[in-house]
Amino acid sequence: MFANLKLSEIARNPEQPRKFFDKVKLEELKGSIKENGLLQPIVVRPVEGGEAPYMLIAGERRWISCKALGMDVIPAMIIKNTDEEDAYVKGIAENVGRADMTIMEEAGAYADLKAAGWSPAKIAKQFGKTETHITWRLGLLTLRPEVAEMVDKGQIKNNLAWHIAQLNPANQMVAAMRYVRGDFDSEAEAQHFANGLKLMEKQTSLTGEESPTEEETQKRKAAKAKAKDGLGKAEEVLIPLLEELAEKKPEDLAVILGDDLARHLRVVGRLYAKIQMVRNLLSKAQGVQRAMAEEFNKAAVEVQQEAAAAKAEVEAEKPVEPKAVEKPEVKAAAKQQPPAKKAAAKPAPKPAARTATGAKAPVRRTAAKKAEAAAK
Repeated sequence: MFANLKLSEIARNPEQPRKFFDKVKLEELKGSIKENGLLQPIVVRPVEGGEAPYMLIAGERRWISCKALGMDVIPAMIIKNTDEEDAYVKGIAENVGRADMTIMEEAGAYADLKAAGWSPAKIAKQFGKTETHITWRLGLLTLRPEVAEMVDKGQIKNNLAWHIAQLNPANQMVAAMRYVRGDFDSEAEAQHFANGLKLMEKQTSLTGEESPTEEETQKRKAAKAKAKDGLGKAEEVLIPLLEELAEKKPEDLAVILGDDLARHLRVVGRLYAKIQMVRNLLSKAQGVQRAMAEEFNKAAVEVQQEAAAAKAEVEAEKPVEPKAVEKPEVKAAAKQQPPAKKAAAKPAPKPAARTATGAKAPVRRTAAKKAEAAAK
């Protein structure tokens, strides 16, 4: 059923899955409606006891734009006998394919349906998605709010966001911040770093608790030397050969290589496949190495904090010696002492006598000084 409804008779759906509306695109839509009118009606359903007789199912951007233009009425399709869940599904269906619906909004919408008893397979079938797509979106809901905001703003891409979502909250922040500040040359490197952090979470140490034996150390050294020697040969022989071939024109290579051209093509193809595979492997290894360094740095900070806390605890347990306070009568007695010349004629007073006459407060002697005094 279609009807022209007053804008004041329509309320937005508080459960609308999409929360973010691009201001620029809203302005474009307002301009289009002003010039051409509203070409597509909104979709509403009647409600009882609400703030308005009708509630939006689909077309909130059109409804907002018409209100901003000062329009009184808007064409609408009224759907009766629709419950809240069905209306919510229709709202998701309208928005889920739009470019300006953020990935976190989409994930939240699927999560609401899952909470209502929908399986990922049913959600996928309803919206024409794969079950993997739904599962990946639902996996993003473990992101901490700060990282989810980065994803919504487009600072972190969808695939990387899923890898980061697999980490604990502290490591999520580490991986996200390092990616955003440009520590990685590519998104793949950032993914490998996140996977390395995940590996560190699963096991306490990548090398084991015990130090390697002498035999293991020698094997590692030999493997490293062999790899280094192999790379050296590649740099000396293979790379110059490829560079030389790259400088030629196709017609020249056709003549120069002759019958051997097919063999060159086959060998270079194999090299390319192996190089791609090894490069990916090395990138993953670099991710693990960076994760190990991150874990080591965190452990070092924890050790420093523990040492500082222990030192502060020891300092707190030390007894505080009260400072000697001279009494007023002692100070007065000190003022009445004879001049220095007369005092010099008398034999030097004993330490106890000096204390009694109000001279400097006694200084605690060390064990060595006490021993020296006893010897005298």
